[in-house]
Amino acid sequence: MPDYVTRSEAETHRLGQRLGGCLCAGDTVLLCGELGAGKSVLARGIARGLGVQGVMPSPTFTLMTIHNGTQCPVYHMDLYRLQSAADLYESGLEEYIGGDGVALIEWPERAFEALPQRHLLVELLYEDDGSSRRICLKPMGGFLDGREDL
Repeated sequence: MPDYVTRSEAETHRLGQRLGGCLCAGDTVLLCGELGAGKSVLARGIARGLGVQGVMPSPTFTLMTIHNGTQCPVYHMDLYRLQSAADLYESGLEEYIGGDGVALIEWPERAFEALPQRHLLVELLYEDDGSSRRICLKPMGGFLDGREDL
């Protein structure tokens, strides 16, 4: 898959919207990148592409926010405060992954071993002294099997 370069929050959001339009219930998207790299911006764009309306605060302090989209529910998780996969299981968040909605997971490295092997890994990297982002999409575990639209 090609990498994408965005030069503003608006471009990152638009890329997320296009990506969201290609996702369906049961999909898991892992969003990796440094603080401020644009994970939440991309997640909000993906949710918009799935038909979510209204304000979408970051789930940093609540671990997860649930949004009703026109396509399916969107489960936006932020695992930054977790220490391990055990914390994920204790929180009960794993019940929302791979089910009736799309799971968008920021900071997945905090509990990577508890996450599904079939996922879309999205890496957001700073470029040009921080003025742009390189966004790399990496389908894992057969994520693209049977898809023509991603």
